[in-house]
Amino acid sequence: MFEPKDYDHLLGTQGFSDQLLKNHFTLYQGYVKNTNTLLEEIKKLSSEKKQTTPQYAELKRRFGWEFDGMRLHELYFGNMKNGSSQPDSASSLTQKINEQFGNYQEWEKDFKATGAMRGIGWAILRYDKESGLLFNAWANEHDVGHLAGTHTLLILDVFEHAFMLDYGLKRADYIEAFFKAIDWSVVERRLKV
Repeated sequence: MFEPKDYDHLLGTQGFSDQLLKNHFTLYQGYVKNTNTLLEEIKKLSSEKKQTTPQYAELKRRFGWEFDGMRLHELYFGNMKNGSSQPDSASSLTQKINEQFGNYQEWEKDFKATGAMRGIGWAILRYDKESGLLFNAWANEHDVGHLAGTHTLLILDVFEHAFMLDYGLKRADYIEAFFKAIDWSVVERRLKV
């Protein structure tokens, strides 16, 4: 079974109230709990030979939402830190960004524009190992819009729960605060996986 990870080290992060973060941690813990519950229910129905029932099918469909909600939040909190950092200008990631987007500033503008799009979801910098390309992608829901086979390097939660308490409708201000809290060493390490 899955255990929720502790992200209390993010409390006090500039641009994020402790109340917003605590609410967000609680929401994440719900995804962990629901993932475990679904696994148990699926296992139970399987042991009862009920894999062809509508209940089994619906639990299987729901599993992607809960599991991805758990993992995406872990990636999101995992690429944040309490204190600012800058990407290493000599890193493989920065070199790839410069090659593909022209320079870091153009990539950042594109990523922020992706995060500022209307709707709920995730802005994700993804790496396709097969082609060597980076994509600033939008995932509409936890389980919709992911680019198969790509690796998540940087992820920004743009569901309202991630910013409304502190920023109201000012999503762009939240995105600016997020950029000041990115742990670039984690993002750069994810490229090497």
